[in-house]
Amino acid sequence: MSDKLIIVESPAKANTIKKFLGGNTKVVASMGHIRDLPKSKMGIDIEHDFEPQYINIRGKGELIKTLKKDAKKAKKVYLATDPDREGEAIAWHLSKILEEDKEKITRVTFNEITKNAVQKAMKNSRDIDVNLVDAQQARRVLDRIVGYKISPVLWKKVKRGLSAGRVQSVAVKLIVEREEEIEKFIPEEYWNIYVELKDKESKKQFEAKFFGKDGKKIELHKKQEVDEILSKIENAKFIVTEVKQGEKKRTPAPPFTTSTMQQEASRKLNFTLKKTMSIAQNLYEGIKLPEKGFIGLITYMRTDSTRISEEARNLAKEVICKNFGDEYYENRYYKTNKDAQDAHEAIRPTYIDIDPESIKESLTKDQYKLYKLIYNRFLASQMSPAKYDTMAVTIKADNYDFKANGQNLKFKGFMTLYVEGKDEKEIEEAEMLPSLKENQEVKKVKIDPKQSFTEPPPRYTEASLVKALEEKGIGRPSTYSPTITTILERRYIEKLQKQLHPTELGKIVNKLLVENFGDVINVQFTAKIENEFDSIAEGKEEWKKMIREFYTPFEKEVEKVEKELEHVKIEDEVSDVKCDKCGRMMVYKYGKYGKFLACPGYPECKNTKPIVETIDVPCPKCGAKVQVRKTKRRRNYYICENNPKSCDYISWNKPKPGEKWNPDDEATKNVEIKPKRTKKVKKS
Repeated sequence: MSDKLIIVESPAKANTIKKFLGGNTKVVASMGHIRDLPKSKMGIDIEHDFEPQYINIRGKGELIKTLKKDAKKAKKVYLATDPDREGEAIAWHLSKILEEDKEKITRVTFNEITKNAVQKAMKNSRDIDVNLVDAQQARRVLDRIVGYKISPVLWKKVKRGLSAGRVQSVAVKLIVEREEEIEKFIPEEYWNIYVELKDKESKKQFEAKFFGKDGKKIELHKKQEVDEILSKIENAKFIVTEVKQGEKKRTPAPPFTTSTMQQEASRKLNFTLKKTMSIAQNLYEGIKLPEKGFIGLITYMRTDSTRISEEARNLAKEVICKNFGDEYYENRYYKTNKDAQDAHEAIRPTYIDIDPESIKESLTKDQYKLYKLIYNRFLASQMSPAKYDTMAVTIKADNYDFKANGQNLKFKGFMTLYVEGKDEKEIEEAEMLPSLKENQEVKKVKIDPKQSFTEPPPRYTEASLVKALEEKGIGRPSTYSPTITTILERRYIEKLQKQLHPTELGKIVNKLLVENFGDVINVQFTAKIENEFDSIAEGKEEWKKMIREFYTPFEKEVEKVEKELEHVKIEDEVSDVKCDKCGRMMVYKYGKYGKFLACPGYPECKNTKPIVETIDVPCPKCGAKVQVRKTKRRRNYYICENNPKSCDYISWNKPKPGEKWNPDDEATKNVEIKPKRTKKVKKS
């Protein structure tokens, strides 16, 4: 009989905790959730005040028996699931299933899996926080109601198997709206005038850019405007009229939150959100290190706080001063977003003395990359700012003003270790200008007028979509990754060169939802609901009251929409391809693998065809057409239409005009081909 039984979610976490606890203590894993709502029905008793009808998850019967047996033998049961609402809910479900006395079961949480944190948590166990459980139940129940009530409308009007989600549908809406902005965008012409100038004394050349006239900024939109200025300054002298020298500081970014970690891992490591969270979970739960056993390398990875403990702050100071020097350290506190829950610290290494290089051999390649990112970001957040000497110069030619800026990095500070990435194109650091003086003449070397056109807003990437969701208050740290993963898996959006594009199916579903359920599928409603979940977690609102207030108007809306759409048929888009069996013009349909062609004469004619996408560049090997296909993981590859009959050209890279075939090119090797097949989909 064990004195203590500790239940965590995963075997890795169990292995890491075991070594911190002496005595007769047993640590076991629940393998995540053990109870949930059923998959085959809504599982919410609306007639009895929205009571959830939880069932044991299929396949976990033996595990539940073992957990019950272990609990019977223990004097005390500690539920040590993750320190968030989901973890609290798992602990609550475990307490219901174990059927032990309330006094025997207790809850422990820790933000990091270290000896101090675990032992401290064991001494400060508490009751299960019912408010956190209720907040998780409210989210689960509300999302189940929305999904189960709206999805059948999509089945009737678009195709079976589709589903709608409260947060996912809003994410799709943002992507579709951005695509519409891009499609409607009309480029506007604008011009810049650059002039290459030379300091006569130092012989150093530098570039100045047209600003305006007589101190007032002027925007140039037509070539005639540019030609007029060029004619006026053709023979003019370029005189320096103002020189401003100063110092600029660049401060480090805060330590990671879930959102910023996902964004940086996407930008710098090209990781998907799902991959980032999976690796972070492994680093948190424990990695086996030589002579040390299982070690939890980072703090809890679902957080929206930039706060760090004083202990971690002091350890960071030691490492920075030792490795870089005292001048590189600066004690920093960061403001946490006003909407943040701030339940946990920022994401940081648990042991500052375990640097990434020292354990590289014990980590997978991807674990090393993410751990290094987290480690360096945290240390950099406590370092001195980078310092630049700056110079801003105004130069006159006739009455026209040109401006030049330069800077010189004189102290790298935190940039020695880490520089935050950006979604936008990085602006190159401007070089320092020569030592110029007011009223000095500089020599004109050449003038370069450049025509440009305004560009549409960029498509979202996973990183920029997470940023947008966070800024708009949609979702919380635990929901960003599953939200984007879900809409990719449902084929509502697709990822091409890191950019998120809505599919035709995504556009159709979004149009139907926005036009008919606009009160639910919108940013403001979704953000408001998130705030209500927070209120429930804080004990300020009763969860069933919130569901009741939502359900009554929502149910009426669903009934109204069903009646309005009863006789509405969404017509299939007609293609320009004739059915080779019956002569009808084929229509576009959507199946498990995306869009395909089908005969509208079903069931008399069951002919279907795949949609073949080609590019306007001929095959580099034989000159035939090149088709675009997708792998099982939805990555594009390029293949000759004669492959495999008479040409074996295939490549990851899109061929360029005039490109010659190179059989040794790495891009032509190991292409994971998805079999080309005609899809047979049951039609209603």
